[in-house]
Amino acid sequence: MDSAAAARRIDEVWTQSIEPSLAEYIRVPNRSPVFDPGWEAHGHMDRAAAILLAWCRGQPLQGLSVEVVRLPGRTPLIYAAVEGTAPGHVLLYGHFDKQPEFTGWSAGLDPWVPVMRDGRLYGRGGADDGYALYASLLAIRILQEQRLPHARCSILIEGSEESGSIDLPAYVAHLNDRLGTPDLVICLDAECGSYEQFWLTTSLRGNLVGTLDVEVLTEGVHSGMATGIAPSAFRILRGLLDRIENVHTGDVTLEALHVPTPPGRLAEARAAALALGATVAGKLPFAAGVRPLSNDPTELLLNSTWKATLTVTGAEGLPSLERAGNTLLPRLALQLSLRLPPPLEAGAAAARVKAALEHDPPYGARVRFEVGSALGGWNAPPLAPWLERSIEAGAEAAFGRAPMALGTGGSIPFIGMLAARYPTTQFLVTGVLGPQSNAHGPNEFLHLGAVRRVTHAVAAVLAGHAAAGAGLSGAAAGSGSRRP
Repeated sequence: MDSAAAARRIDEVWTQSIEPSLAEYIRVPNRSPVFDPGWEAHGHMDRAAAILLAWCRGQPLQGLSVEVVRLPGRTPLIYAAVEGTAPGHVLLYGHFDKQPEFTGWSAGLDPWVPVMRDGRLYGRGGADDGYALYASLLAIRILQEQRLPHARCSILIEGSEESGSIDLPAYVAHLNDRLGTPDLVICLDAECGSYEQFWLTTSLRGNLVGTLDVEVLTEGVHSGMATGIAPSAFRILRGLLDRIENVHTGDVTLEALHVPTPPGRLAEARAAALALGATVAGKLPFAAGVRPLSNDPTELLLNSTWKATLTVTGAEGLPSLERAGNTLLPRLALQLSLRLPPPLEAGAAAARVKAALEHDPPYGARVRFEVGSALGGWNAPPLAPWLERSIEAGAEAAFGRAPMALGTGGSIPFIGMLAARYPTTQFLVTGVLGPQSNAHGPNEFLHLGAVRRVTHAVAAVLAGHAAAGAGLSGAAAGSGSRRP
């Protein structure tokens, strides 16, 4: 591949074609179904899909077919296919549903208004993960324009990833004959440690979400009359959380949720910590005077990519400050989100957490932990030699530096599902969710320089796949690879 020509072409297409379309897409509030139960009636998901589909149909790609696939009662899925000029099959993945607005957007920024500022495109869904379809097709287009071979490529852009990919299994089954068994899966929905290097995601944590509910009274009672007689629901909740988390350190104390860190992942974390240093913690918007859990960047990386962690993401039953009276509250509920070590079986973890929280309730209070979702994580298989070489070549061509590898603290349900379905398939999981990109919070942005270089690197990997030939997913999966 002529890397200089590829870089010029990628820059041109991103500037003239992709950025205007992506800006239009950012304007659509197509929240994922868990955040917008009325998504179908509101029509935002269909509007967003139409924008992406229109851009795809305007691309001068030989052998391209693209459609919006719809199953009754499920979010739409965009399926694109490009006929191959080399053996093999590559599946590329992204999603186009979005997180809700969140609060705290800076002056001049808005979740549904695209703003270009200092090489960044601000707005909800640009980095997570609206860019994926554009980058995937442009990478293929680069190869075609340079008359380089590529395998048959299928692109899945789903509409329920932010809701745990609840609709994706049905679509994968529906498209089974067209998908077959890919040699390589490329996922563009992950993080990057910095915007100056190509980052390979080697593990993903699982996620257990549930509601912890405590009821002590049938109705609220004057606190002066009831306190000292009836137990506080808040105090019971606080004590129940102590059963699974050390309040002083943040460590999850349930032994069933502990998994040793493999030596290879430990080595990756140390190398990444050396490269990133203080930015491991510095990427977060700490309030003035607040310190991270540790001053050791390696420890912080392992905490956030391999260890189980707990956070409270929502509450019910607590009045706002303006409406808080002198009342002993009858019932309180917290939504808990536990991140699980990559290899941990999520169903078993959910059962152990439920048992720990519900057994022997204090004062006989009504305590229930209802599991909302339990999603397993993923630990990457070894890279096949051809893929390792292709990633290294792509990183050097696009970034001028060697690639880095690191686990990701979040979850991508699609990866675990496909890894179980295709045990011999190779995976390249990468993305542009870097420092301060804030995908689920305020001021989400897409780093336009990094996304161009990631597009370039993906094109190089597709070229490397074609050069390596077909049938690599079985015989060559991992043999001789230097990476764990």
